Amino acid sequence: MTLDEAWRILGEKQFKRTKNREVILTLFSENDRYLTAGDIRNYMEPGNPGVSFDTIYRNLATFTELGILEETELTGERHFRMHCEPGVHHHHFICTLCGKTRSIPDCPMDLIAVNLPDYEVEGHKFEVYGRCPMCVAK
Repeated sequence: MTLDEAWRILGEKQFKRTKNREVILTLFSENDRYLTAGDIRNYMEPGNPGVSFDTIYRNLATFTELGILEETELTGERHFRMHCEPGVHHHHFICTLCGKTRSIPDCPMDLIAVNLPDYEVEGHKFEVYGRCPMCVAK
């Protein structure tokens, strides 16, 4: 997803363009990895001393609900990233050290569904965790 697409979605849903939203979305658009609310706060703090986690989480929840961001849980903490390909079903490899991701186009549900005859699957989540080549080399 691009910044322009994110702003279009927000505009269609009557959300205003605020400084905080602009900073958060720009940060996500420039990073191909999952970020935590703490990462965002550390990034925003110099230009916005005292920015609250409440403000950050409220925006993250809005962006996630609108499909701008996707969310996962790593090491017991919520992590977010810009939704990469809206409407294209895929999964991710996530580096547990640097948070970078790589798309996995194959879906294990194709195999799993065979074992679930007569069930209606409403959704699923599949992620692979490990270390990316750059982190392995360090």
